[in-house]
Amino acid sequence: MGANVSAALAVLALVSALVAAVWAVARLRARRGIATATQRATYDVLHTAGLAADPLRTGLSQASAAKAIRHLRALVGAPGLAIVDDEAVLALDGRGTHHSAQLVAASRKALAAGRSTVLGLGELPCDRVDCPVRGAVVAPMSGPDGSAPGALVAVADDQPAPGLVQATLETARWAGAQLALAELDSSREMLARAEVRALRAQISPHFVYNALSAIASFVRTDPERARELILEFAEFTRYSFRSHGDFTTLAEELRSIDRYLTIERARFGDRLQVRLQIAPEVLPVGLPFLCLQPLVENAVRHGLSRKPGVGMVSIEARDAGAECHITVEDDGVGMDPAVLVAGVAEAADSHESGHVGLSNVDERLRSVFGDQFGLVVETGLGAGTKVSMRVPKFHPAVRTSP
Repeated sequence: MGANVSAALAVLALVSALVAAVWAVARLRARRGIATATQRATYDVLHTAGLAADPLRTGLSQASAAKAIRHLRALVGAPGLAIVDDEAVLALDGRGTHHSAQLVAASRKALAAGRSTVLGLGELPCDRVDCPVRGAVVAPMSGPDGSAPGALVAVADDQPAPGLVQATLETARWAGAQLALAELDSSREMLARAEVRALRAQISPHFVYNALSAIASFVRTDPERARELILEFAEFTRYSFRSHGDFTTLAEELRSIDRYLTIERARFGDRLQVRLQIAPEVLPVGLPFLCLQPLVENAVRHGLSRKPGVGMVSIEARDAGAECHITVEDDGVGMDPAVLVAGVAEAADSHESGHVGLSNVDERLRSVFGDQFGLVVETGLGAGTKVSMRVPKFHPAVRTSP
Protein backbone atom coordinates (compact mmCIF):
# COMPACT_ATOMS: atom_id res chain seq x y z
CA MET A 1 0.00 0.00 0.00
CA GLY A 2 2.78 2.39 0.96
CA ALA A 3 4.63 1.60 -2.27
CA ASN A 4 1.54 2.38 -4.33
CA VAL A 5 1.12 5.69 -2.56
CA SER A 6 4.75 6.59 -3.10
CA ALA A 7 4.47 5.76 -6.81
CA ALA A 8 1.31 7.84 -7.11
CA LEU A 9 2.96 10.76 -5.39
CA ALA A 10 5.98 10.49 -7.71
CA VAL A 11 3.75 10.52 -10.79
CA LEU A 12 1.82 13.46 -9.39
CA ALA A 13 5.06 15.35 -8.74
CA LEU A 14 6.23 14.66 -12.31
CA VAL A 15 2.95 15.87 -13.78
CA SER A 16 3.08 18.97 -11.61
CA ALA A 17 6.61 19.70 -12.76
CA LEU A 18 5.61 19.34 -16.42
CA VAL A 19 2.60 21.63 -15.92
CA ALA A 20 4.81 24.18 -14.19
CA ALA A 21 7.36 24.01 -17.03
CA VAL A 22 4.66 24.48 -19.69
CA TRP A 23 3.16 27.38 -17.74
CA ALA A 24 6.60 29.00 -17.38
CA VAL A 25 7.29 28.68 -21.12
CA ALA A 26 3.84 30.12 -21.88
CA ARG A 27 4.49 33.10 -19.61
CA LEU A 28 7.94 33.64 -21.15
CA ARG A 29 6.49 33.61 -24.66
CA ALA A 30 3.74 35.98 -23.62
CA ARG A 31 6.29 38.40 -22.21
CA ARG A 32 8.32 38.28 -25.42
CA GLY A 33 5.23 39.02 -27.49
CA ILE A 34 5.22 35.96 -29.78
CA ALA A 35 3.67 36.96 -33.14
CA THR A 36 0.39 35.74 -34.53
CA ALA A 37 0.32 32.86 -36.99
CA THR A 38 0.01 35.29 -39.90
CA GLN A 39 2.93 37.38 -38.71
CA ARG A 40 5.01 34.26 -38.10
CA ALA A 41 4.29 33.04 -41.65
CA THR A 42 5.25 36.44 -43.07
CA TYR A 43 8.47 36.44 -41.08
CA ASP A 44 9.37 32.91 -42.21
CA VAL A 45 8.87 33.77 -45.90
CA LEU A 46 10.81 37.02 -45.71
CA HIS A 47 13.60 35.42 -43.68
CA THR A 48 13.93 32.55 -46.17
CA ALA A 49 13.86 34.98 -49.10
CA GLY A 50 16.62 37.01 -47.47
CA LEU A 51 18.79 33.91 -47.08
CA ALA A 52 18.33 33.16 -50.79
CA ALA A 53 18.89 36.77 -51.86
CA ASP A 54 22.41 37.07 -50.43
CA PRO A 55 24.05 34.53 -52.79
CA LEU A 56 21.88 35.54 -55.76
CA ARG A 57 23.07 39.15 -55.42
CA THR A 58 26.57 37.91 -56.34
CA GLY A 59 25.35 36.70 -59.76
CA LEU A 60 24.36 33.31 -61.16
CA SER A 61 27.03 30.63 -60.78
CA GLN A 62 27.33 27.11 -59.43
CA ALA A 63 28.54 28.48 -56.10
CA SER A 64 25.70 30.99 -55.67
CA ALA A 65 23.09 28.49 -56.93
CA ALA A 66 24.29 25.87 -54.43
CA LYS A 67 23.90 28.35 -51.57
CA ALA A 68 20.45 29.57 -52.67
CA ILE A 69 18.74 26.39 -53.87
CA ARG A 70 17.65 25.04 -50.46
CA HIS A 71 16.01 28.34 -49.51
CA LEU A 72 14.34 28.70 -52.91
CA ARG A 73 12.90 25.19 -52.62
CA ALA A 74 11.44 26.15 -49.23
CA LEU A 75 9.74 29.14 -50.87
CA VAL A 76 8.31 27.05 -53.72
CA GLY A 77 7.35 24.04 -51.57
CA ALA A 78 8.23 21.46 -54.23
CA PRO A 79 9.53 17.89 -53.73
CA GLY A 80 12.56 18.95 -55.76
CA LEU A 81 13.91 22.16 -57.24
CA ALA A 82 16.73 22.86 -59.68
CA ILE A 83 18.48 25.99 -60.95
CA VAL A 84 19.36 25.39 -64.58
CA ASP A 85 20.97 27.44 -67.33
CA ASP A 86 20.94 26.48 -71.01
CA GLU A 87 23.90 24.15 -70.55
CA ALA A 88 23.70 22.37 -67.19
CA VAL A 89 22.01 21.96 -63.84
CA LEU A 90 23.80 24.43 -61.57
CA ALA A 91 22.21 23.15 -58.35
CA LEU A 92 19.44 20.74 -57.34
CA ASP A 93 17.79 20.09 -53.99
CA GLY A 94 15.42 17.18 -53.40
CA ARG A 95 14.16 14.84 -56.08
CA GLY A 96 14.95 14.82 -59.79
CA THR A 97 18.70 14.24 -59.99
CA HIS A 98 18.41 11.44 -62.58
CA HIS A 99 16.25 13.72 -64.78
CA SER A 100 19.03 16.32 -65.15
CA ALA A 101 19.37 15.95 -68.92
CA GLN A 102 15.60 16.34 -69.41
CA LEU A 103 15.50 19.36 -67.11
CA VAL A 104 18.31 21.04 -69.05
CA ALA A 105 16.56 20.37 -72.38
CA ALA A 106 13.27 21.76 -71.06
CA SER A 107 15.00 24.81 -69.61
CA ARG A 108 16.79 25.49 -72.89
CA LYS A 109 13.44 25.58 -74.72
CA ALA A 110 11.81 27.76 -72.08
CA LEU A 111 14.71 30.23 -72.08
CA ALA A 112 14.73 30.41 -75.87
CA ALA A 113 10.98 31.04 -75.98
CA GLY A 114 11.08 33.41 -73.01
CA ARG A 115 8.09 31.82 -71.27
CA SER A 116 7.37 29.21 -68.62
CA THR A 117 6.48 25.59 -69.39
CA VAL A 118 4.51 22.96 -67.48
CA LEU A 119 5.51 19.35 -68.10
CA GLY A 120 2.65 16.98 -67.29
CA LEU A 121 2.32 13.25 -66.90
CA GLY A 122 4.34 11.32 -69.47
CA GLU A 123 6.53 14.28 -70.47
CA LEU A 124 9.38 13.21 -68.18
CA PRO A 125 9.75 9.51 -69.11
CA CYS A 126 11.97 7.41 -66.84
CA ASP A 127 13.16 3.79 -66.88
CA ARG A 128 13.18 3.55 -63.10
CA VAL A 129 10.02 1.90 -61.79
CA ASP A 130 10.45 3.55 -58.38
CA CYS A 131 10.82 7.09 -59.80
CA PRO A 132 8.33 9.41 -58.06
CA VAL A 133 8.75 12.32 -60.51
CA ARG A 134 5.70 12.78 -62.70
CA GLY A 135 5.83 16.43 -63.84
CA ALA A 136 7.70 19.71 -63.61
CA VAL A 137 7.30 23.48 -63.88
CA VAL A 138 10.01 25.36 -65.80
CA ALA A 139 10.09 29.12 -65.13
CA PRO A 140 12.77 31.48 -66.56
CA MET A 141 14.33 33.78 -63.95
CA SER A 142 13.59 36.91 -65.96
CA GLY A 143 14.77 40.36 -64.94
CA PRO A 144 13.00 43.68 -65.60
CA ASP A 145 14.45 43.81 -69.13
CA GLY A 146 13.11 40.34 -69.97
CA SER A 147 16.50 38.64 -70.11
CA ALA A 148 16.93 35.40 -68.14
CA PRO A 149 20.31 33.83 -67.34
CA GLY A 150 18.67 30.63 -66.11
CA ALA A 151 15.47 28.95 -65.00
CA LEU A 152 13.90 27.45 -61.90
CA VAL A 153 12.59 23.91 -62.40
CA ALA A 154 10.22 22.52 -59.77
CA VAL A 155 9.52 18.78 -59.99
CA ALA A 156 6.24 17.25 -58.82
CA ASP A 157 5.04 13.81 -57.77
CA ASP A 158 1.94 14.22 -59.91
CA GLN A 159 0.51 16.57 -62.50
CA PRO A 160 1.78 20.01 -61.28
CA ALA A 161 -1.01 21.68 -59.33
CA PRO A 162 -1.94 25.35 -59.97
CA GLY A 163 -0.50 26.31 -56.57
CA LEU A 164 2.90 24.85 -57.42
CA VAL A 165 2.86 26.49 -60.84
CA GLN A 166 2.09 29.93 -59.39
CA ALA A 167 4.62 29.58 -56.57
CA THR A 168 7.36 28.60 -59.05
CA LEU A 169 6.55 31.49 -61.40
CA GLU A 170 6.58 34.10 -58.63
CA THR A 171 9.77 32.73 -57.05
CA ALA A 172 11.49 32.67 -60.44
CA ARG A 173 10.43 36.28 -61.11
CA TRP A 174 11.76 37.34 -57.69
CA ALA A 175 15.04 35.46 -58.21
CA GLY A 176 15.41 37.12 -61.62
CA ALA A 177 15.09 40.53 -59.97
CA GLN A 178 17.87 39.63 -57.52
CA LEU A 179 20.12 38.56 -60.39
CA ALA A 180 19.34 41.82 -62.21
CA LEU A 181 20.36 43.75 -59.10
CA ALA A 182 23.61 41.77 -59.04
CA GLU A 183 24.27 42.79 -62.63
CA LEU A 184 23.48 46.41 -61.74
CA ASP A 185 25.93 46.28 -58.82
CA SER A 186 28.59 44.92 -61.17
CA SER A 187 27.87 47.70 -63.69
CA ARG A 188 28.18 50.32 -60.95
CA GLU A 189 31.54 48.91 -59.90
CA MET A 190 32.75 48.98 -63.52
CA LEU A 191 31.50 52.55 -63.88
CA ALA A 192 33.26 53.61 -60.68
CA ARG A 193 36.52 52.11 -61.95
CA ALA A 194 36.05 53.87 -65.29
CA GLU A 195 35.47 57.17 -63.50
CA VAL A 196 38.66 56.73 -61.48
CA ARG A 197 40.52 56.00 -64.72
CA ALA A 198 39.08 59.24 -66.13
CA LEU A 199 40.45 61.15 -63.14
CA ARG A 200 43.85 59.53 -63.60
CA ALA A 201 43.82 60.49 -67.26
CA GLN A 202 43.00 64.07 -66.21
CA ILE A 203 45.92 64.15 -63.77
CA SER A 204 48.35 63.03 -66.40
CA PRO A 205 48.29 65.79 -69.06
CA HIS A 206 48.19 69.06 -67.14
CA PHE A 207 49.91 68.17 -63.87
CA VAL A 208 52.80 65.94 -64.91
CA TYR A 209 54.21 68.53 -67.33
CA ASN A 210 53.98 71.36 -64.79
CA ALA A 211 55.49 69.21 -62.03
CA LEU A 212 58.45 68.14 -64.13
CA SER A 213 59.00 71.71 -65.29
CA ALA A 214 59.06 72.90 -61.68
CA ILE A 215 61.51 70.15 -60.72
CA ALA A 216 63.74 70.96 -63.70
CA SER A 217 64.02 74.56 -62.57
CA PHE A 218 65.78 73.42 -59.37
CA VAL A 219 68.12 70.83 -60.84
CA ARG A 220 71.06 73.24 -61.17
CA THR A 221 70.27 75.88 -58.55
CA ASP A 222 69.12 73.59 -55.72
CA PRO A 223 69.77 69.89 -56.45
CA GLU A 224 68.65 68.76 -52.98
CA ARG A 225 65.29 70.51 -53.43
CA ALA A 226 64.95 68.93 -56.87
CA ARG A 227 65.62 65.49 -55.35
CA GLU A 228 62.97 66.02 -52.65
CA LEU A 229 60.43 67.14 -55.24
CA ILE A 230 61.15 64.08 -57.41
CA LEU A 231 60.48 61.82 -54.42
CA GLU A 232 57.24 63.67 -53.61
CA PHE A 233 56.17 63.43 -57.24
CA ALA A 234 56.95 59.69 -57.31
CA GLU A 235 54.87 59.05 -54.16
CA PHE A 236 52.03 61.19 -55.47
CA THR A 237 51.84 59.29 -58.78
CA ARG A 238 52.19 55.93 -57.01
CA TYR A 239 49.13 56.72 -54.90
CA SER A 240 47.14 58.20 -57.79
CA PHE A 241 47.75 55.27 -60.11
CA ARG A 242 47.49 52.45 -57.58
CA SER A 243 45.53 49.45 -58.84
CA HIS A 244 43.99 48.14 -55.60
CA GLY A 245 40.98 49.42 -53.70
CA ASP A 246 38.05 51.64 -54.66
CA PHE A 247 38.19 53.39 -51.29
CA THR A 248 40.78 55.05 -49.10
CA THR A 249 40.91 56.87 -45.79
CA LEU A 250 40.83 60.61 -45.26
CA ALA A 251 44.34 60.37 -43.79
CA GLU A 252 45.70 58.73 -46.97
CA GLU A 253 43.94 61.25 -49.22
CA LEU A 254 45.32 64.17 -47.19
CA ARG A 255 48.81 62.69 -47.37
CA SER A 256 48.58 62.60 -51.17
CA ILE A 257 47.20 66.15 -51.22
CA ASP A 258 50.16 67.33 -49.14
CA ARG A 259 52.53 65.93 -51.78
CA TYR A 260 50.52 67.60 -54.53
CA LEU A 261 50.63 70.97 -52.77
CA THR A 262 54.37 70.60 -52.10
CA ILE A 263 54.95 70.34 -55.84
CA GLU A 264 52.55 73.19 -56.61
CA ARG A 265 54.27 75.44 -54.06
CA ALA A 266 57.50 74.80 -55.96
CA ARG A 267 55.77 76.37 -58.97
CA PHE A 268 53.92 79.24 -57.29
CA GLY A 269 56.30 80.00 -54.43
CA ASP A 270 54.85 82.26 -51.73
CA ARG A 271 51.82 83.02 -53.91
CA LEU A 272 50.24 79.75 -52.78
CA GLN A 273 49.24 79.61 -49.10
CA VAL A 274 47.59 76.57 -47.50
CA ARG A 275 45.51 76.32 -44.32
CA LEU A 276 44.58 72.94 -42.85
CA GLN A 277 42.05 72.36 -40.06
CA ILE A 278 41.55 68.63 -39.59
CA ALA A 279 39.86 66.96 -36.60
CA PRO A 280 42.03 63.94 -35.63
CA GLU A 281 39.00 61.73 -34.97
CA VAL A 282 37.90 61.82 -38.65
CA LEU A 283 41.26 60.76 -40.14
CA PRO A 284 40.22 57.05 -40.33
CA VAL A 285 36.94 57.85 -42.15
CA GLY A 286 36.62 55.94 -45.41
CA LEU A 287 35.78 57.71 -48.67
CA PRO A 288 35.97 56.98 -52.40
CA PHE A 289 39.49 56.94 -53.79
CA LEU A 290 40.58 60.28 -55.34
CA CYS A 291 37.48 62.21 -54.30
CA LEU A 292 39.21 65.00 -52.36
CA GLN A 293 42.40 65.60 -54.36
CA PRO A 294 40.50 66.79 -57.51
CA LEU A 295 38.77 69.46 -55.41
CA VAL A 296 42.11 70.82 -54.20
CA GLU A 297 43.51 70.66 -57.70
CA ASN A 298 40.46 72.53 -59.00
CA ALA A 299 40.99 75.25 -56.36
CA VAL A 300 44.63 75.74 -57.39
CA ARG A 301 44.13 75.40 -61.12
CA HIS A 302 40.94 77.40 -61.63
CA GLY A 303 40.89 79.62 -58.56
CA LEU A 304 44.41 80.73 -57.67
CA SER A 305 46.49 80.33 -60.83
CA ARG A 306 44.49 83.16 -62.44
CA LYS A 307 44.59 85.42 -59.38
CA PRO A 308 47.33 88.04 -59.09
CA GLY A 309 49.17 88.06 -55.80
CA VAL A 310 48.81 85.66 -52.90
CA GLY A 311 46.02 83.06 -52.80
CA MET A 312 44.84 80.80 -49.99
CA VAL A 313 43.52 77.22 -50.17
CA SER A 314 41.73 76.09 -47.01
CA ILE A 315 40.97 72.44 -46.29
CA GLU A 316 38.75 71.62 -43.32
CA ALA A 317 37.47 68.27 -42.05
CA ARG A 318 35.35 68.23 -38.91
CA ASP A 319 33.44 65.71 -36.86
CA ALA A 320 29.67 66.03 -37.22
CA GLY A 321 28.24 63.14 -35.25
CA ALA A 322 27.55 60.27 -37.64
CA GLU A 323 29.15 62.21 -40.52
CA CYS A 324 32.41 63.88 -41.48
CA HIS A 325 32.03 67.31 -43.08
CA ILE A 326 34.80 68.32 -45.49
CA THR A 327 35.28 71.67 -47.27
CA VAL A 328 37.84 72.87 -49.78
CA GLU A 329 37.81 76.66 -50.19
CA ASP A 330 39.90 79.15 -52.13
CA ASP A 331 39.88 82.95 -52.26
CA GLY A 332 40.60 82.99 -55.98
CA VAL A 333 38.82 84.56 -58.92
CA GLY A 334 35.63 82.49 -58.55
CA MET A 335 33.17 82.23 -61.41
CA ASP A 336 29.58 82.78 -62.49
CA PRO A 337 27.51 79.90 -61.03
CA ALA A 338 25.67 79.50 -64.36
CA VAL A 339 28.99 79.03 -66.13
CA LEU A 340 30.01 76.45 -63.54
CA VAL A 341 26.79 74.46 -64.02
CA ALA A 342 27.26 74.51 -67.80
CA GLY A 343 30.90 73.47 -67.44
CA VAL A 344 30.07 70.54 -65.16
CA ALA A 345 27.32 69.38 -67.52
CA GLU A 346 29.73 69.55 -70.44
CA ALA A 347 32.34 67.64 -68.44
CA ALA A 348 29.86 64.87 -67.68
CA ASP A 349 29.18 64.46 -71.42
CA SER A 350 32.64 64.88 -72.89
CA HIS A 351 35.20 64.43 -70.08
CA GLU A 352 37.17 67.21 -71.77
CA SER A 353 36.38 70.16 -69.54
CA GLY A 354 38.57 71.16 -66.63
CA HIS A 355 35.58 70.58 -64.34
CA VAL A 356 35.45 66.84 -65.03
CA GLY A 357 36.86 66.37 -61.50
CA LEU A 358 33.87 68.03 -59.82
CA SER A 359 31.36 66.08 -61.91
CA ASN A 360 33.20 62.82 -61.36
CA VAL A 361 33.48 63.23 -57.58
CA ASP A 362 29.83 64.27 -57.27
CA GLU A 363 28.63 61.22 -59.20
CA ARG A 364 30.77 58.80 -57.21
CA LEU A 365 29.68 60.22 -53.84
CA ARG A 366 26.03 59.91 -54.83
CA SER A 367 26.55 56.39 -56.20
CA VAL A 368 28.18 55.13 -52.98
CA PHE A 369 26.37 57.07 -50.25
CA GLY A 370 23.11 58.26 -51.86
CA ASP A 371 21.89 61.41 -53.61
CA GLN A 372 21.85 63.41 -50.38
CA PHE A 373 25.65 63.18 -50.22
CA GLY A 374 26.54 65.02 -53.43
CA LEU A 375 28.86 68.03 -53.65
CA VAL A 376 27.70 71.51 -52.70
CA VAL A 377 29.50 74.29 -54.61
CA GLU A 378 29.34 77.97 -53.60
CA THR A 379 31.02 80.47 -55.91
CA GLY A 380 30.72 83.88 -57.52
CA LEU A 381 32.80 86.19 -59.68
CA GLY A 382 35.63 87.55 -57.55
CA ALA A 383 34.33 85.72 -54.46
CA GLY A 384 36.36 82.51 -54.60
CA THR A 385 34.92 79.00 -54.50
CA LYS A 386 33.88 76.71 -51.66
CA VAL A 387 33.16 73.02 -52.25
CA SER A 388 31.59 71.00 -49.45
CA MET A 389 30.91 67.30 -49.01
CA ARG A 390 29.40 65.10 -46.31
CA VAL A 391 30.69 61.58 -45.77
CA PRO A 392 29.14 59.00 -43.41
CA LYS A 393 31.65 57.85 -40.82
CA PHE A 394 30.51 54.27 -41.25
CA HIS A 395 28.96 52.82 -44.39
CA PRO A 396 28.59 49.14 -45.41
CA ALA A 397 29.75 49.83 -48.99
CA VAL A 398 33.08 51.32 -47.92
CA ARG A 399 35.99 48.89 -47.62
CA THR A 400 39.34 50.61 -47.29
CA SER A 401 42.53 48.80 -48.20
CA PRO A 402 45.09 48.12 -45.47
